[in-house]
Amino acid sequence: MAAQHIMEDGEQKSLDLAARLSIGIDVASAIDYLHQYKPTPIIHCDLKPSNVLLDSDMVAHVGDFGLARFLHQDKDKSSGWASMRGSIGYVAPEYGLGNEVSTHGDVYSYGILLLEIFTGKSPTDSEFGEAIGLRKYVQMALPDRVSTIMDQQLLSETENNESNMSYSGSTSDLRISCIASVLQVGICCSDETPTDRPPIGDALKELQAIRDKFDKHLSGSPLKDHCCQAIDTIEGFSGA
Repeated sequence: MAAQHIMEDGEQKSLDLAARLSIGIDVASAIDYLHQYKPTPIIHCDLKPSNVLLDSDMVAHVGDFGLARFLHQDKDKSSGWASMRGSIGYVAPEYGLGNEVSTHGDVYSYGILLLEIFTGKSPTDSEFGEAIGLRKYVQMALPDRVSTIMDQQLLSETENNESNMSYSGSTSDLRISCIASVLQVGICCSDETPTDRPPIGDALKELQAIRDKFDKHLSGSPLKDHCCQAIDTIEGFSGA
């Protein structure tokens, strides 16, 4: 999945704010399911836009479990296998130090994914260097310059809605405030320190609260609360 676009009738179409927020919630739900899996939590280890799939109802599913493993499974594997822990730009920084995979690593990847969905910028874009990455880029703009770093397709969407008589003059500010709140969740999830990141379940609850608060302002109609179902791949992995 491109983080901000889908193909419709052979043409690339930008996802609106409501759709992006629903996708963020769906993905968080899927990761929370993995992290709560019994008897042993599952770590995805490679969360990124291309591993998020949309079905015909625009419900997001997490796919590609090629690097996934059970918590603490690294201890029983070779160092070469254990070193495969994600993709550049999305992999948690502590993995580069040789740390064992953990739920914190998935939360980091999710935070970067969330920032990408709402800014339209990839963490591997050439404009980002070692000094300023995607997270720092967003962090420096919060809370007052959100409109300058959010995906400009969302800004155009806001302006178009302003021209509709059904929208009040404050709608633009409310939508930007919604995006700022989502970006703040992404910042918290992608904290450099693993233990300072919230559990994915807490991030999910925060996004649901943001959706509920701004629901009537996002698209003129209530957002569909997608219930992300665990895909068959999870069962296949857990039974391996």
